[in-house]
Amino acid sequence: MRPGDHFLIGADLVKSTDVLEAAYDDRQGVTAEFNRNVLSVMNRELEADFDPAAFDHVAFFDRRKRQIEMHLRSRRAQHVTLARLGMTVPFAAGETLHTEISRKFTRRSLESLCRGADLAPRRWFELESPAFGLLLCKRV
Repeated sequence: MRPGDHFLIGADLVKSTDVLEAAYDDRQGVTAEFNRNVLSVMNRELEADFDPAAFDHVAFFDRRKRQIEMHLRSRRAQHVTLARLGMTVPFAAGETLHTEISRKFTRRSLESLCRGADLAPRRWFELESPAFGLLLCKRV
């Protein structure tokens, strides 16, 4: 970007822990299947032998870090081979594989992040019931 250019960034905003965790651990299990799909991708791309059914989906909001973390927790002790990498990975029962981080922002934290990238906040937009925010910035 050149000085004077504008940049519009959208961000998911911090909400109550109950709302965030329900969004990332839905009752229908859609997010759990999405999360387990990473194992199927590794099976295909890395010639691994993960058994997706041997892992439980875990999602929680870490308020201090302002992030949702998604993990897959091994239901039992097991060894998984990743043939393309020439390695075998042991998992203890209950051990997790960290699969995703989804950061959440406040207006202040997003503005600070942008300032650190030489973007001057110009205008903030959010819904009446804030779930998502847009920040228009100008490159300094």
